[in-house]
Amino acid sequence: RGQRILFASTLAGERSEFNISFTEPYLAGRALSAGLDVFHLTRDFQDESSFDQRRTGGGFRIGYPLAPNWNQTLRYRLENNDIRDVDDTASIFIREQEGSRLTSAISQRLSFDSRDSIRFPTEGTRAWLDTELAGLGGDARYVSVRTGASHYIPVADGWVFNAFGEVGAIEPFGGEDIQINERFFLGGNSLRGFEQAGVGPRDTDTNDSLGGRRFYRVSLELTYPMFFVPEEFGVQGHLFTDAGSLFDIEDEFGSAITDEGSIRASAGLGFSWSSPFGPIRVDLAVPVLDEEFDETEVFRFNFGTRL
Repeated sequence: RGQRILFASTLAGERSEFNISFTEPYLAGRALSAGLDVFHLTRDFQDESSFDQRRTGGGFRIGYPLAPNWNQTLRYRLENNDIRDVDDTASIFIREQEGSRLTSAISQRLSFDSRDSIRFPTEGTRAWLDTELAGLGGDARYVSVRTGASHYIPVADGWVFNAFGEVGAIEPFGGEDIQINERFFLGGNSLRGFEQAGVGPRDTDTNDSLGGRRFYRVSLELTYPMFFVPEEFGVQGHLFTDAGSLFDIEDEFGSAITDEGSIRASAGLGFSWSSPFGPIRVDLAVPVLDEEFDETEVFRFNFGTRL
């Protein structure tokens, strides 16, 4: 019947995750998928923002095609988000948000996908529009939007050019503030050459990253074959440049917060291997535009595909 049951777990030093989901691909015999999800996630953000996060919740979703290559998914999510183990020397703006916060939210994703492959595309376009409204009960009150696109162009045999761009914003309502677990963060895989959460508003006294309410990022990348490695080994080279910015935090935070909306940029090269266990990639990147308070990095290892 094509039904899918998933149990997934991750146990690592900075992340533990448990997911259970069920998907019915043809609800009532129609091209209408429906699913249920339950999750429990813990994250260690001590290095970036001096706190740990625990998320527990679940939800349901419905997806359906709108036209060839076009799909839409509707979701409801109920989640308890716990900011805990906040360091005594953390930013006052993080210490004030310690504790639990219940989020009840509805969201949708409208997507277009004409790529010739999901894992290793060589041509086509993928585009998306994500919107979420939180406030159907619970403590959180916000509206968020993210939209972006990624386009692939074959240049020559084995050579592929990719242009990627994404923007996002989140706004509170009902007198509520945007909490740190709801803000956007930028860096790591989303802006190579900078550490995870290495860009954006920061407490200048504690060096804690605080996230932002607006972001944009772009990436240009050329993928090419490694001529000294047989093609069947699945090894490729990459030349890339990334740019973006994260900014806009609540005015009440005052002068203790450094919030520069300037563009950051990096350039680098990478190598990927289509291993039997999944895609493995190593990137080396150097920032070419940055602020003195940004946290930068040169080396990044990634297991799995990159958005």
